[in-house]
Amino acid sequence: MRFVFKTSYDQDIDLFKHGGQRFWYGLLLLALLAAPWGVDDYWLAQLTFILIYGIVGLGLMLLAGFTGLFSMGHAAFLGVGAYTQAVLAAQGWPFPLSIAMAALLSAAVGAVVGLPALRVKGIYLGIATLSFGFIVEEVLARWESVTGGNAGKMVGALQLELGGWRWAADTDASFYFVCLLLAVACTLGVLNLLRSPTGRAFVAIRDSEISAQSMGIHLAYYKTLSFAISAALAGVGGALYAHKIRFLSPDQFNILQSIDLLLMIVIGGVGSVHGAFLGAIFLITMPQLIALLKDGLPAAIGEAPGLQAAVYGLVLIGFVLFEPLGLYGRWLKARTWLQLFPFYRRGLFKRQKAFQKSDRLK
Repeated sequence: MRFVFKTSYDQDIDLFKHGGQRFWYGLLLLALLAAPWGVDDYWLAQLTFILIYGIVGLGLMLLAGFTGLFSMGHAAFLGVGAYTQAVLAAQGWPFPLSIAMAALLSAAVGAVVGLPALRVKGIYLGIATLSFGFIVEEVLARWESVTGGNAGKMVGALQLELGGWRWAADTDASFYFVCLLLAVACTLGVLNLLRSPTGRAFVAIRDSEISAQSMGIHLAYYKTLSFAISAALAGVGGALYAHKIRFLSPDQFNILQSIDLLLMIVIGGVGSVHGAFLGAIFLITMPQLIALLKDGLPAAIGEAPGLQAAVYGLVLIGFVLFEPLGLYGRWLKARTWLQLFPFYRRGLFKRQKAFQKSDRLK
């Protein structure tokens, strides 16, 4: 087992704790860069969706996992970013400016939605954000002159312009590299944010609002900021989603999409950056796995409507009951078991009763 002895405060805020992490993350990045030459177009498209949903998951993880504010209408921010990008791209805006505007507009809407968080929390905040999701879906359907209404809106290929140079990301590989670049940038941005005083304030609010306030943390400011940053990341994901799908309609950003996003971070592992991407992998690959398993099931079950929703529900219940830390928590336990074998002690990750008691009092 590896022990890291810290001899300076700088080691507490290092992105990588030891050389092994640099090696494995570097290897992962090389594998992702080489993916267009190693997989076919179908799996490359799935990888692209994982990166897009991973960016959205990072925002929701920052809000729910690190600040403790749940949003049940997060698909609305995704829709605001997607439609903003579609409208501005149609008007000829350069991609860097249009995606920045999509993020800014989503952040502004997120800041407004975050205002109820100053007064309510828990299930009441969830209902408030759920209502906002319904409002945005209705606006997208009614504002036909801009969004196309229920008839939908076509989106062109992503085009980058710099000076007199123009490059169109109209192939799967080129668009994948754009998504990979933005996913890496967003991940590094979130990691650095969590290492800053702002990120530590988010975590302090999640753990105890009273303690955070007693330390001088301005709850209203940091809660609103968390909503805004989370919505901005959803807006970036929405802009990429628009160019990937090439067609937008209001029913793509409804309550079911919001539930999928929440499901993604819960199964990935609430409170971990890794969990955002692990949850995205689950969300994208599970429909394919269910489709493959259908052939082996009895016809009465395999052809029943709502099979996918039922499987999602069972998986979620299983994780809540047996692995609340999600896929990332399962990976940490497996890695610890391998490192400590044969001296691994059962119940090593079990919470102490005192902690559970204080947890219930929140």
